[in-house]
Amino acid sequence: MLSCRRYTPSGLVFALVSLLTLVAPICISAQDSWPRFRGSDGGGISLATNLPIRWAEGDVRWKTTLPGKGHSSPVVWKERIFVTSGDSTNADRYILCLASGDGSLMWQKKYASHAFQQNRENSFGTATPAADSNGVYVSWTTPEAITVTALTLDGHEKWVSNLGPFKGRHGSGASLVVYNGLVWINNDQDGPSSLIALKVDSGAVSYKIDRLTDKVSYGTPCLWQEAGRPDQLIFASSSHGLTSVNPLNGAINWDCTNLFETRVVSSPISGDGLIFCSSGEGGVGRRLVALCPPDGTHAPRIVYDFKTGIPNVPTPLVKDGRLYILCDNGLLRCVRAATGEPIWQERLPARFYASPVWAKNRLYLTSKAGEVFVVAAGDKYQLLAQNALGEPSFATPAVANESLFFRTESSLLAIGGHK
Repeated sequence: MLSCRRYTPSGLVFALVSLLTLVAPICISAQDSWPRFRGSDGGGISLATNLPIRWAEGDVRWKTTLPGKGHSSPVVWKERIFVTSGDSTNADRYILCLASGDGSLMWQKKYASHAFQQNRENSFGTATPAADSNGVYVSWTTPEAITVTALTLDGHEKWVSNLGPFKGRHGSGASLVVYNGLVWINNDQDGPSSLIALKVDSGAVSYKIDRLTDKVSYGTPCLWQEAGRPDQLIFASSSHGLTSVNPLNGAINWDCTNLFETRVVSSPISGDGLIFCSSGEGGVGRRLVALCPPDGTHAPRIVYDFKTGIPNVPTPLVKDGRLYILCDNGLLRCVRAATGEPIWQERLPARFYASPVWAKNRLYLTSKAGEVFVVAAGDKYQLLAQNALGEPSFATPAVANESLFFRTESSLLAIGGHK
């Protein structure tokens, strides 16, 4: 049975936050930055207007080999690209900063670690870093410790925070989010679980919200913004379903439990006044829900849900009234975001872990084999191009400076922009 709770903040806090939100723009990734997994709010939407549709090997602007391997996505802060990687033998971890213009190495840090058992398709560099004007933030786990490290944009270490043990037989993968001077991490695991916010200047714990223990969650929280309402960070897990946290004071706004019986691997997204999230197991999505958040008169409620034709790993994308659902097996569906009414569906000849990104009415879909399918975003299915990266890729691309930045298992490459 669905269980939803709404928490009422103090009138003063609610009024102040609402006032701030009224003058704050809805967050879409800016032209020169892509500061976290799937851009500023986690929606995968870019303002870029001149990205290429087709390319060949000679069109690659630059390609840089990374130490080790990994599945984390690159993030961009203006002229800097940050990416993590891990040695597949001894689990040494790396954080690298590359120049977005030519791919040259600006700096690199190495952190010794040790190998441990995890899913064969996971890596020791899976969590995507986050960046802001103060620096870059990286999360790594071993069974003994979840470690968050902060470095300046020039690579000087600021602090390291140990958040305690991690338990999960498949390893970890949840990525960091920076908001309001805090670094947020989803610590839903097989052991003692919590949502944690660290201060960006010191690494000290600002908020820790204890959670029920169930299954590891791999989803990265999304930022939900709507005019007239306070900003919310939305977390997803099997133990708590969907949870809204006020990122300004760490209070829980509401949660909606008993949504997901299986592990949450993909991330929640928001759009058209709804929040979308899926869960699954064994490479198959088991449930996708479209949830309407509370508006002051009603509790959170499910508008519609799907039990088939949904992803386990890739995160959906919502834009212009349409919800695009990319499944692990290549099934691509487009439905009306508000109602779930089907518009079209096609099957791409590939398998996917990476999530879609959108730019100028196009979807960029990166397969596990390293093929990039470019599909028109609209009411009619149209495959515009199929491009090869030359190496397997599990990572969602970053989009900034009119360029696509793709991370393969062992390389980072730039497509588009000026050669």
